[in-house]
Amino acid sequence: MAEDTPLKAVQVKLVLLGEAAVGKSSLVLRFVSNDFNDNTSPTIGAAFLTQKCRLENRIVKFEIWDTAGQERFHSLAPMYYRNAAAAVVVYDITKAASLEKAKAWVKELQRQANPNIVIALVGNKLDLVDLPGAPEQEQSSALADEASTTEEVADDEDDNASESSAQPTGRSTTDDNVRQVSREEAEAYAKECGLLFFEASAKTGANVGEVFTEIAKTIPLDAASPKPAGNASRNAGAAQPQERVNLDQGAQAKKGGCC
Repeated sequence: MAEDTPLKAVQVKLVLLGEAAVGKSSLVLRFVSNDFNDNTSPTIGAAFLTQKCRLENRIVKFEIWDTAGQERFHSLAPMYYRNAAAAVVVYDITKAASLEKAKAWVKELQRQANPNIVIALVGNKLDLVDLPGAPEQEQSSALADEASTTEEVADDEDDNASESSAQPTGRSTTDDNVRQVSREEAEAYAKECGLLFFEASAKTGANVGEVFTEIAKTIPLDAASPKPAGNASRNAGAAQPQERVNLDQGAQAKKGGCC
């Protein structure tokens, strides 16, 4: 008879950390609303959102704190990652310095946060580099980029038509230059530190759902709270003067999984 008992959602506090402009808010927006905004405003302090992840044996309700990446808000971060069961540390694969900042956040979490916290290292902006077998939306963007690149080459090298016609080969080199953090480097670091690792694109949605689904699978049952954490309630009150987002869960319940 116990098998007929409906699954109760367990609540998990999750924090996003990373340098400014790496796409933290865009990743959360894609996860929660399956949407993307090219003109996302910088987060002030922190924004609060929720979304459910449905697994075979449980439902995880993520209480997500999307923190500001500007250095002047760094001192506020402990208020948001304190007692968090999970953290997503984001870097930009086209900006090497953002990985170094992500490593600093990982060290801080391992030193000061919950000792059992599940940390996922996520390289965002995968849409800016060439991806074989990418989704149609991403392929369309890539085609647009290729057309733009071809026009630029025609302007710069109109003395050499043969080089212009060979542009698809040259584009691979351009993509290599855009990417400043290799997957191998970041993945090796994540493995060394015991982190989950993903490369993702908030713009196309690639691997975004997988990030949160894997976190939900990895968090121990005893780390998830069946009741709202008092800490989260206090933090919510503290964050009200800042930018805050509240989302209706009704529309999200139509779909299974995290998306």
